[in-house]
Amino acid sequence: MAEAVAQNGDGQLDLKALGHALWRKKYRVIVPTLIAFVVSLVGVNLVTPRYKSEARLLVEGRENAFLRPDAERQTTSNLDPRTLVDLEALVSQGQIMQSREVALQVIKQLNLAENPEFDPARRGVSVLSVLTSLFGFGRDALQLTPEERVLDAFYKRLSILPIDKSRVILVEFESTDPELSARVVNAIVDAYFNIQRQNKQEQNRVASRWLASEIDKLRPKVAEAEQNVENFRAKSNLFVGTNNVNLATQQLTDLTGQLAAARAQKADLDAKAKLIRDMLASGKPVETGDITNSELMRRLVEQQVTLRAQLAEQSSTLLGQHPRIRELRAQVANLDVQIRGELIKLVRSIENDALIAAARIDTTTAAIDQIKRQIGGLSSQDVELRSLEREAKAQRDLLESYLAKYREATARESLDTAPTDVRVISRASPSNTPSFPKKIPIILIATLGTAFVAISLIVTGELLDAGRSPEGEGRSAVAKRWMLNFRRRRKGVPEPLDAEPVSVSASAVPVEELAAALAGLGEDGRRILMIGSGRNVGTTYTAIGLARALAERGRVVLVDLALNAPNLFVMSTDPGAPGIADVVRGTASFGQIVTRDRFSRVHVVACGDVGADPAAILASPRLVMTIEAFARTYDYLVIDAGAVADVADLAPLAQLAPQAVLVTADPAQADAQAASELLGAAGFAGVTVFVGTPGARTREAQSPAAA
Repeated sequence: MAEAVAQNGDGQLDLKALGHALWRKKYRVIVPTLIAFVVSLVGVNLVTPRYKSEARLLVEGRENAFLRPDAERQTTSNLDPRTLVDLEALVSQGQIMQSREVALQVIKQLNLAENPEFDPARRGVSVLSVLTSLFGFGRDALQLTPEERVLDAFYKRLSILPIDKSRVILVEFESTDPELSARVVNAIVDAYFNIQRQNKQEQNRVASRWLASEIDKLRPKVAEAEQNVENFRAKSNLFVGTNNVNLATQQLTDLTGQLAAARAQKADLDAKAKLIRDMLASGKPVETGDITNSELMRRLVEQQVTLRAQLAEQSSTLLGQHPRIRELRAQVANLDVQIRGELIKLVRSIENDALIAAARIDTTTAAIDQIKRQIGGLSSQDVELRSLEREAKAQRDLLESYLAKYREATARESLDTAPTDVRVISRASPSNTPSFPKKIPIILIATLGTAFVAISLIVTGELLDAGRSPEGEGRSAVAKRWMLNFRRRRKGVPEPLDAEPVSVSASAVPVEELAAALAGLGEDGRRILMIGSGRNVGTTYTAIGLARALAERGRVVLVDLALNAPNLFVMSTDPGAPGIADVVRGTASFGQIVTRDRFSRVHVVACGDVGADPAAILASPRLVMTIEAFARTYDYLVIDAGAVADVADLAPLAQLAPQAVLVTADPAQADAQAASELLGAAGFAGVTVFVGTPGARTREAQSPAAA
């Protein structure tokens, strides 16, 4: 049936047969699942529920802009770098909330030290905590001070963490009392704000005191520096004029301006005079601003215009020699002479003004040169004066800065509440739903997990049993039982043999039944020695079959101790590997001699290089140590010892394996009886007579797959 569960006709996994197997063993799933459901249901209802309350805080720069220094004020609050909060700032604020100072304030305010929930000594120390403290996995609560016990319980229930991708801090606290949980969270928030305000006010007070002391030191320094400036200025005659400029420098500036104005005036006058003279020389009418602005010239020009008009009017009716015409022409000529004379006077006047401007230029230039010489003589003193002025200005600026900061610090100190960097988004409120235990998830996980484990165990068992031989299934218990001549020896005294041993053919005695019988012996059946009553009775064949049958029940190692006729190397994946004889001699290591059976999961240890003295190998203490190591590593140890006649002393073999299986072709023969007596006398705890197959040894030597 196991073969049908594992695979169908074409060698694939048969899910239908696997489903039938699960249905047959459904109670192996239902019963543990129901038990897990009931146990988890009872457990979650017996556990004291705990309630969690939370508060959310936003970290931001909340300093009043009117309380900042003038240089740090911003017109737009969104551009204020104080409002930028990084992850480190969030974590830092969270660490402040978890500080011992905040915790002690909350514990004292809510009297948590008197609450048995926070002091294990008041409710009694559990056995589990005592055991963990004894083995060093925990601290003994009774050896701690009351404050340490309360703080330890307080921090186990407190959780403060920043919310991802935000500037919000989450404050959570668990307690068996929902009201107490909410009060603790709110008390933590209030204590944090109080500590922040007190720290800021203390900083302002310290800053005020320090600034006051520095201001008192700076005042005499500023007065001394300014007095030094005035004394040096009076001593060096470096008086200051308008805009704190030296008088000599100011005079030089004024004279330079006057010189430029005089030069501009002279150039303008020279240009005017030249222009008028050129117009007079060319006979062109002179029209300049100076002429138009002269009252005399305007009257003369008006008279000239009037006479010319009259002359033109009279010329229309009178001849050129008429007295009236001649009179008018004479008057016009006279006016032209007067106008030309006035223009010449104007040119001379302009030229005189140009001479005056030139004289002024010379005078101003001389005064500038004199002042330059004076300034050059005072340059070193002026440098020293500027140095004193810079020193005085630096001291004065520092004093003014300290005074401004002192006024700001005293203003902040006078405020009743200083703004903190955190504000409350939501305060904690009592919760009606317990945070632990989550009854439905716990029950579902326990129930479904148990069902899954039970199903996995059934499926794994079915798949592992799939490769086992189905031969003999369905037979009755009487038909399946094969006859063994089984002898137990206690205290080294052999029991008498049965009078008539029963001979059973190999087909009626399957090796699987032998494996089941030996496995039923428990610890006594873990080490089995296979030995034949003679050669060619199928000892090696039986040992291989027994090892492969036991491999379905656990890890098996098959060791070849048939030193005179070794044959197990032919079934190894590495026939040339060293064997147990090489380990005894010390020429090979433990890991080098273990190989695998090419047709099963059995590990094989060959005989190796026996040498000329097989008896020395059996008597070696290293053989006992090696066999003991195999027995501790594997679930079953099967030793092929060959024939009884090939072993000089059976006593060393009895130390290696307490159970012996005597393989014989016919239990009634004398050699089988004699071999049984020898095994009993050697000290084996149990001897089982098994009917082998003569000639099988030769076949398996020729073809390991036949085994």
